[in-house]
Amino acid sequence: MTSLSAVCLWLDAHGSSCLEAAGFLTGVVNVWLVTRQNIWSWPIGVANALFYMVVFARTGLYSDTGLQVVYFVLSLYGWWHWWRGGPQHDTLPVTRTSRGLAALLTAIGIATWLLLWTITARIPGAALAHIDSALVAASLIAQWMMTRKLAENWLVWIIVDMIYVGVFLNRHLPLTAVLYGVFFILAIMGHVSWRRSWREAQSHARMPRSTQPPDTPA
Repeated sequence: MTSLSAVCLWLDAHGSSCLEAAGFLTGVVNVWLVTRQNIWSWPIGVANALFYMVVFARTGLYSDTGLQVVYFVLSLYGWWHWWRGGPQHDTLPVTRTSRGLAALLTAIGIATWLLLWTITARIPGAALAHIDSALVAASLIAQWMMTRKLAENWLVWIIVDMIYVGVFLNRHLPLTAVLYGVFFILAIMGHVSWRRSWREAQSHARMPRSTQPPDTPA
């Protein structure tokens, strides 16, 4: 028996799996890199989505299974958008969410929640359809905001991650519950870091051109 097989058997005996462990590791690295605005977060996010598609499908969290499919697509989009950069194809800056956009995203989130709830509640074996679909809708909004580097995405993630901890404990996914506890801490760190980045950019923009430091080559 290989050491990897032994680890997988140990995880199975303790209510987890190798796939969940792989999702845990890629998830932590992914979110930590996002807090650092590192573009390599996105390909790791692609792998994380693939792992959790299988994990959630096996535990009846069908809205979350579908969410991973969307995460997969959004991770590819985020990878391209961050690589493409800002309006001048330079580093994509952190920006704030306008009130109009916040209202639009809230309306889209509520509509998505109700639609997913209606669909998943009719699927045999669906678990916690009302809560699961609400968290999925909020996660979709937060993930899209992240691809656009909107600072408030972290506020949405803080709330979502906190609730997800309870959901995953309920569904006997202890390792994933711990993962979302880590996500909760990283979301707080990301909120502080991105807000600081936005304030620095605003201060830089208000400086007279003659006093601004020269741009460094990429």
